Amino acid sequence: MGDAPPLHCAIYTRTSSDEGLLQDYNSLAAQRDACAAYIQSQKHEGWIRTKRSYDDGGFSGGSLDRPGLRMLLADLAAGEINIVVIYKIDRLTRSLRDFARLSEVFDRHGASFVAVTQQFNTASSMGRLTLNVLLTFAQFEREVAGDRIRDKIASSTRRGIWMGGHPALGYDIANKKLVVNPREAEIVRHIFRRFVELRSMAKLRKDLEQSGIVSKRRVSKDGSDAGGMNFTWHPLHKILTNPLYKGIIRHRDQFYPGQHPPIIGEALFDEVQALVKQVAAAEQTRRAMAYPSLLKGIIFDMAGDRLYTRFTPRKSRKYHYYISRSLASKKVVRDTATQIRISAPLLERYVITVLAEHLRNRQWLEANVPTTRRLNATLQKANDLARELQGQLVNPTGLLRQLVSRIEMDRITIRFDLNRSWLLERLGIRLPKSAPPIAKSPISISIQGHNLRCGMPMKIVLEKHDSPPVTDPRLVYEVLRAIRWFQALSSGEFSTVQDLAKAEGCCATLITHRIRLAFLAPDIVEMILAGKQPRFLTIARLKRACPLPLAWEAQRDLFIGCQDKA
Repeated sequence: MGDAPPLHCAIYTRTSSDEGLLQDYNSLAAQRDACAAYIQSQKHEGWIRTKRSYDDGGFSGGSLDRPGLRMLLADLAAGEINIVVIYKIDRLTRSLRDFARLSEVFDRHGASFVAVTQQFNTASSMGRLTLNVLLTFAQFEREVAGDRIRDKIASSTRRGIWMGGHPALGYDIANKKLVVNPREAEIVRHIFRRFVELRSMAKLRKDLEQSGIVSKRRVSKDGSDAGGMNFTWHPLHKILTNPLYKGIIRHRDQFYPGQHPPIIGEALFDEVQALVKQVAAAEQTRRAMAYPSLLKGIIFDMAGDRLYTRFTPRKSRKYHYYISRSLASKKVVRDTATQIRISAPLLERYVITVLAEHLRNRQWLEANVPTTRRLNATLQKANDLARELQGQLVNPTGLLRQLVSRIEMDRITIRFDLNRSWLLERLGIRLPKSAPPIAKSPISISIQGHNLRCGMPMKIVLEKHDSPPVTDPRLVYEVLRAIRWFQALSSGEFSTVQDLAKAEGCCATLITHRIRLAFLAPDIVEMILAGKQPRFLTIARLKRACPLPLAWEAQRDLFIGCQDKA
C-alpha cells in the first residue's frame, strides 16, 4: 500500500482584541503552536503545514471582513490548501450564517477544516448537530457580550462618564477623562461668539478660514496625522450643537450632566441653538424659493408614504428628484422595485399637463361639475384655470396645492384627488344647500402609466395614450449634430475627422461612432422632430445602436418594430 497523498494544511488564528499582541508570546502564537502540533501528529496521514500562516489579531468573529481570512479564502480558491486547521470553531466565526457561507466555500473547493480542541465528524448527522450547537453557543456568547457592553455604556453615561472616542475640539484625554485644552477651548469660544455676530454658517466658515483656524489635529497609533483642515459645514454644525461644551453627556436621545468641565456658558449655548435653528429655517426657505417643489407634501406612494424632495449637485447644476422614504433615509429594502426616484421637473410637468387637459375636456367637466345652466362660461373659466396652472412651472403661486389635495403613485399608476369645493368656487358654481354630501367629496383622476428602468432603483416615465407629443431635445440634438458633422466633412470645410474633432472639442472616435445618425430614415427623423417617436426610442437606445445600419428597413426594424414600414 502506497503512501497517503500530501494534504496541505493552513493554520488560521484570530483574537477579538489587539491587547497583548506586541508581547513576544501572545494568544495568536499559542493558537498557532497548538495547531502546528496537531498537524505534526497527523503526519502519517500526509498532512503538511503550509509555509504561510493566516492571522487576524484584533478582529471580531461576528464579521468575515478580515484580512487574514480573505487571504486564506483566496489561497483556498487557488487550490493551495486542502485543510484549514483552527484552535476552536469560534476562531473561524461566531455566526451561524457566516459559517454556512464558509462551509459552502470549503465544499466548493474540496477542502475541510479541523478544530484541534473540538473533535467531531461533520460527515455524520450527529457531528453536524454538535457543530451547530457549538456555533449557536458561540453566537449567543458574542451577542450577550455586546449587550453587556451596551448596558455598561448606558450606565456609565447616566453617571456623566465620557465613554471614549476621539475627543472634541477643546478637550484632551487624561486618565481616560476629558480635560480642557486651554488653547483649543478659546477657539471653541471664538467660534460660538463669531456665529452669534455673523448669524451665517457660510460667513463663519469664511471668517475662520481667513483667521487660519482649522480643525483639531490628531496623531493616530501608526503615527499618521489627521485633521488640521479648514472647517466645512458639517464639522461646524457639529461643534455648535454639541452639548459636550455645556457640560452635558449625550447618549442616544438622552442627556445627562457630565463629569467634565464645560467650555461654553449655558446662556451662550442656548442662544446659539436657537440661532442655528433660525439659520437652518432661513436656508430651507431660500432653497425652497430657488428650487420650488410644487408637489412637496401632497405626493405619496400607493402605500401612503410621502415622497421626499432631494437635490443632487452635478458640476454647476442641481438636479431635483422626488424619492421614496426608504431612499431618503438610506434604508435597505429587499423589494427595490417598489422604490421611486423620479425627476421633479418631469413629474411636475406631467401632473400639470394632465390637469390642464382634464380642465379643457368638456365631457370630463360635465361629468364632475354641474354645468347645465352656464356651460360656455364654465368652460371659459376652466380654460383660464388650465392656462394659469401651466404658468405654475415658471411662476409658482400655490395654485396647484389649492386644486390638488393628494397625489398617489407607483410604477404604473398615478391618482389625483382634487378639491371639489375649491374647483366649483373657482368656476363660479354654487351648490344648493340640499346637495348630497358626495357632491362635496374629492374628484378622483386615475391615470395608467408606463415604467422605464434606468439603473437601480426604478425611475418612472409616465405617459398617456392620448397625451400630446413631446419633443425630446436630446434626441433632436444628436440627430442635428450628426447632420452638421456630415455636412462639414462632405463640403470640405474639414478634410479629416481628426480636424473636425479638434474643432468640436471631442474625440474622433465619437464622431466616427455617431455620424451615421445623419443617415437615419426620413420618417424616423420626422418622428423625432415632431416628438412622435415610439416610447422605447430613447437617447440611450439611440446611442447603443450606433453605428447604425445604413439600410432604412433595418433602421425601422430596430426603432419602430412592427409598425408600418411604408
